[in-house]
Amino acid sequence: MRILLGILTFFSLLSIARAAPEEQQAPHQPIEFNHRLHAGTLKVQCKMCHPNVDPGDTMGLPEVATCMQCHSAIPPKNTAMQKLQAFAKQDRDVDWVRVYQIPSYVSFSHRTHLNVGASCQTCHGSVAERVALFKEKEISMGACMDCHRAKKASIDCSYCHAPR
Repeated sequence: MRILLGILTFFSLLSIARAAPEEQQAPHQPIEFNHRLHAGTLKVQCKMCHPNVDPGDTMGLPEVATCMQCHSAIPPKNTAMQKLQAFAKQDRDVDWVRVYQIPSYVSFSHRTHLNVGASCQTCHGSVAERVALFKEKEISMGACMDCHRAKKASIDCSYCHAPR
């Protein structure tokens, strides 16, 4: 019986590991947002919705006013658009949930990476092919160091971590 249970567990875990990207877990967002439609079909550039304000460390999350630049002229066809318009009427920001979170002990600049040729897809995967985003790529220290080695960037500890 234990062997059968072990075999079933193994194949269950294997099927989860091989799940299609769309089947993987995306965080629940306050408003459904279709990246495939916006970034893929409509070719909206990431920086349109995700500004990189000074000093350039993080990419911002979309503000309702940014969304409404296009959506004020589009009649609300679905629940997501109705929610967006309700946020706009109430002059409220959407509490988007970040898919990736860089630890506070890591010095990371999106701007620096973009300036040396990294694209959003380098770390975030095939955004334009996804309806909902999930952690598609690993952002562990090992993954970052592998990328730095491949791109011949510094792997010195102080490059990304402040000395203690």
